[in-house]
Order: sequence, then structure tokens, then C-alpha cells
Amino acid sequence: MNIPRIVIAGTHSGVGKTTISVGIMAALTEQGLKTQGFKVGPDYIDPGYHFLATEQPSRNLDSWMLGKDKVKQSFQSAGRQADICVIEGVMGLFDGDRKNGTGSTAEIAQLLAAPIVLVIDVRSMGQSAAALVKGYQTFWPQLKFAGVILNRVGSEGHRKLVTEAIEHHCKIPVLGAVSKNDTISTPERHLGLLPAAENMRANESIASLGKMISNSVKVSTLLEQAKAAPPFHVIQTNKETTCSKVTIAVAKDEAFNFYYQDGLDILRGHGAELLYFSPLHDNDLPSQADGIIIGGGFPESYLKELSDNTDMLRSLRKAHHSGMPIYAECGGYMYLTDFITGLDEITYSMVGLIPGTSTMHKRLVGMGYIEAAALADNLLCCKGELLKGHEFHYSKSHPRQPANAFKFYGGRDTDGRLDGYAADNLLASYLHLNFLGHETQAANFIKRCLEYKDGRV
Repeated sequence: MNIPRIVIAGTHSGVGKTTISVGIMAALTEQGLKTQGFKVGPDYIDPGYHFLATEQPSRNLDSWMLGKDKVKQSFQSAGRQADICVIEGVMGLFDGDRKNGTGSTAEIAQLLAAPIVLVIDVRSMGQSAAALVKGYQTFWPQLKFAGVILNRVGSEGHRKLVTEAIEHHCKIPVLGAVSKNDTISTPERHLGLLPAAENMRANESIASLGKMISNSVKVSTLLEQAKAAPPFHVIQTNKETTCSKVTIAVAKDEAFNFYYQDGLDILRGHGAELLYFSPLHDNDLPSQADGIIIGGGFPESYLKELSDNTDMLRSLRKAHHSGMPIYAECGGYMYLTDFITGLDEITYSMVGLIPGTSTMHKRLVGMGYIEAAALADNLLCCKGELLKGHEFHYSKSHPRQPANAFKFYGGRDTDGRLDGYAADNLLASYLHLNFLGHETQAANFIKRCLEYKDGRV
């Protein structure tokens, strides 16, 4: 199968991958091409900008969380109808899991046989840029480099100097050069970029990025390189969508918007109709809901609004007391506790389904890939099962009752640490899951929702 594809990689975090990737997607889309965005790794925020640039839901390609076959499945499913697939890398090209590098941009590029465009920051750098590129070329020789994009170029003379050095010593083309331009920077928050759902100027910024890239990058050459990628080896999948059995209410607004598109599709494929609701703006849950999912996000930025929406708080309590299954991750976990204390040290009342509090901290508390061992049977899995996911949070939650859901292994904290809350029809923790890698657990949750529905009828 011919799927044109290109990987936009960087030498390190902060080099400008997202800015340039989104600009490329916007420029290609503006040309009338159906552009499909992908993000290497577990990040939720960058795919939101991909969607605004392409009008197509972006997908996460994460071999650590999903495994190689599921990565190929995700890529094939979303990419087969696209004119071009643009894959934004994560961190530096070779950075992945600390133990073995799994999940790196390099691994995904090799897995998909996708050519790489390397973004480098050339501030305060001349011919040394060639040595940098040469090192990336030779570190993993089996990778194919399609070219280089220079970021933060100081002048036309600077661009010419660096370009000549790279093309002479590395024998690959410089496809573009982006000058220093503070007007196209993207607002940031403690977790990184401000989510697209909260960035009121996102569409305007993306339009500007598209124009900038069209003027500074050889987009037509990049497209040619993407089309020159070898045929993609098709993965055979049994993709039979089951008719809707249950209705799941999914929290989605400015405060809660961290979801993997493939994970949502898996829920649909196993028989769930998804109805979105807003804990910020709605007064009640969808009346036909048989289950609830509250994902991660930034509830700490909307504490007063969430606390003041007492109708929604009551609706969630009522649903829980009726036995409706509720699954929550990270920000959703915080929301379900009794109180959240923000960085301003003001405490706000929340849903109160989990006895305890959540507190924001100025420094990162949890980050990285983790394995979660279930301490008891819960909505998703049986006692002792291992789930593979990710955590990234600046808060700590402190349940008052010993109803911990998991033991966490990995990340930046002590192995075997307790996390989450599991009791009857409620499961919440700092674990972020992609149901594409946990289809059995998705089916288990839907089964519990169906049991609730049947008992209610």
C-alpha cells in the first residue's frame, strides 16, 4: 500500500518540532491535500493542534504503550485515505523509554519505513551544525534522512553558511530555514503547550504558521520525499464494529480533554456510543448514559467554575449512587475527590466521590511510562493484572480510605508506590491508558456499563 509519509524529528526537546510540524500540516492542508497528523509518544496536547491544522483527528504512535503491531494498525487505519501523513516526533530523535529506548521517534520511523526531516536549532552555530547532523545520520545508519530544516536562523548570511556546510558534509538537502519570530510562539503552561481547546487564538496562530512554512520551507520537495517512501506493509485487522450496546458519557471541555483518538474508537468498536458532556458548562449528565469517563486535562485552571457548577456535581453523585460505572484518569481523578487546593492555596469543593483531597504543586510530581498492577478486581481488570500507561502531573491526591487501585512501577518515583482509588463502580488514578493497547479492558468496562443498563431497565 502506498502511504506518503514523513517524520518531523528534532535533535532535542524545545527545538521547534511542534511549531514546524503544525505549520507543515497547515501549509499542506491549505494546498487542498488531505493531511493526516500523528504524534510519537503519549502527548495529548500536540494532537489538538494537529487537528486544527488538518481538520482530521490526530493519532498517537507509541510502541511502548501499544506494541509495534498496534502502532502499525493505527497508522494504517488513519493514513490509508490521506494524501500525506506528517508524523511529529517526541523529544530528541533517539529518546524513548529510559531502559531500552522503546517508543523513540527513531524506532517509529524505522517501524514505518518513513523518511526523516531533522529540525535543528542553529542559534549561535555555524559550520558546527554539519557535525551535529552528521552525528545523527551515523548514530543509527539504517534510518533514511530526507533533509534538514533550520530553526531560529539569525540572518540570510547565517542561513547560507549553515546550509552550505550541511549539504557539503552530510549530502542531504536543507529543505528550509525558519528565522527567529516571537509572534508565532505558542502559549505555554506547566505541562507544556496550552491545549488547543483553551487557546482562543489557536486558529489564527496556525494560519500564520502555515503561511510562514509556505514561505520558508520547500513544501513541494518535502511532499516528494514523503511520496518516495516505500510501500507500507499492510497489517491484517479484524475491524468489525459492533452495534451500539451502551451509551458512555465522556467529559470533554476546556478542563478535561486528554483522550487518545484510537482509544475512543476502540470503545465505539466494542459497542459504545459516546456522548460528550461538559463538567464546566452543563447542568446534568446525558440522560441516556450507562457509564462515565472523565479523562485528564487542567481542572486546576477552572477550580472555581467546576466547584460552582453544583448541578453537575449533584448529577455525578446521583449517577455514582445509582451504581453507574465511572472511570477517571489524572485530572478526572482529582475532580472526583472532596477538594482540590490550587497553586494559590485556595481550596475548592469538588464531586466528593473519593474521600480525600488533591493538591497542586509547583514542581512536577509524576512523569513517565508506568506499569500498573491492580490490587483488586476493578472496572477494567482483575487483581494482579498489569496495565501499561503513562503519568504526567503536578498534583498529588490523598484518599482518606485505603482503597488504592494500583501499584505503580516506573516513572520517576519509587517502584511499588500506591496510586488511585477503586471501589465498587468507581475506578480513578493517575494512570493514562490508550484502549487500543488494552482492548480487553475496554470491553470489560463496556460489559459493566451493559450490566448497569440491564439492571436499570
